[in-house]
Amino acid sequence: MSIEELRFLVVEDHSFQRWVLGNLLESLGAKHVFSAADGQAALSVLADMDPPVDVVITDLDMPGMDGMEFIRHLADNWRRVSLVVVSSLDPSLVASVGVMAKAYGVSLLGAIEKPATAKKLAAIIASHGNAPHHPERAPVVFSPEEMAEGLREGQFEAFFQPKVEMQTMRITGAEANARWRHPSKGLIGPASFIRAFESNGLIAQLTSTILADSLRQVAVWHRSGLEATVSVNLSLTSLSDVTLAERMLAPVQAAGVEPRHVIFEVTESVATSEPGRVLENLSRLRMKGFGLSIDDYGTGYSSMQRLARIPFTELKIDQSFVKSAPTDASGRVMLESSLETAGKLRIPAVAEGVETHAQWDLLRGLGCPLAQGYFIATPLEAGEFLDWVRNHRQSAP
Repeated sequence: MSIEELRFLVVEDHSFQRWVLGNLLESLGAKHVFSAADGQAALSVLADMDPPVDVVITDLDMPGMDGMEFIRHLADNWRRVSLVVVSSLDPSLVASVGVMAKAYGVSLLGAIEKPATAKKLAAIIASHGNAPHHPERAPVVFSPEEMAEGLREGQFEAFFQPKVEMQTMRITGAEANARWRHPSKGLIGPASFIRAFESNGLIAQLTSTILADSLRQVAVWHRSGLEATVSVNLSLTSLSDVTLAERMLAPVQAAGVEPRHVIFEVTESVATSEPGRVLENLSRLRMKGFGLSIDDYGTGYSSMQRLARIPFTELKIDQSFVKSAPTDASGRVMLESSLETAGKLRIPAVAEGVETHAQWDLLRGLGCPLAQGYFIATPLEAGEFLDWVRNHRQSAP
């Protein structure tokens, strides 16, 4: 695989060093470079990344979760990722960390003493294709008791990924992404546990937990002057409960948040399955004043006629079309078709998974109104989200 195809994650707490490493990678031809300020933030990026990261370049001496703890979590959850260590620590210490990484089963490509150079990086990255293959660990299995305990102990929280207007860069909202701070397994992304919660009848409790966390943050945003919405995902299981709208409305009113500031997202396949209860719940949620977003649009092949029967207020274009559009003609056709559909329905379109400047420029040129993705920001903890908002306001044109 060429460097243009590889996906890199730079983990470095110093912003200037992070910027330097990113620039070095891009000078070598890298097209997909992501970054995180510490191990904890890096785990969040890895949990969300699809396709996955190929190479992680990390410092060791970082506040919060340091590089050694981060490497341990890599071994637990992302064994197929290759690792490069860049550090100014004593070479003997760096060497011992390298031995530790290999003992954990992580594919260590090598270590570089700071400051890194393009030549050193290129030499190490070239060995990525020859890195030993480590079989992936079996998927983590959670018992119903473990999941219920996690809910009782408050181990679940929402991370927030900003959504911005493409023409003005104004922040209009954020999508709430569930995270599990597991006491022994670390930070876990939703792909690892959502299905288990659905199959064990616990998804309604998880949705309520994420909604409650989101409402607390929306109130904080509004007090700070950020008039933004929050988007929360709903499962098919939740949409089969005819009491859903009332259950969603009660905490919103208790939090002093207006329903118009909450958007519920449902996937295209769920939204257009059209059982009576699904349509009733979607209609009732809209009647209560909530926004409704059709997620992953373009993957379910629904007709305009079917979409028009549901009172959506937003259409989210699936990230697979966003990623392929700059280089693939069929991806661009799907992207343009999705934007045209949103226009005909008179609702805004949101491009999901925007990762590169090329994708951003294409979307902006096509008149896409809204976007979210790693090119803008990764999903962020509540406190980090407000810090990001402040920095964004200072740097936005």
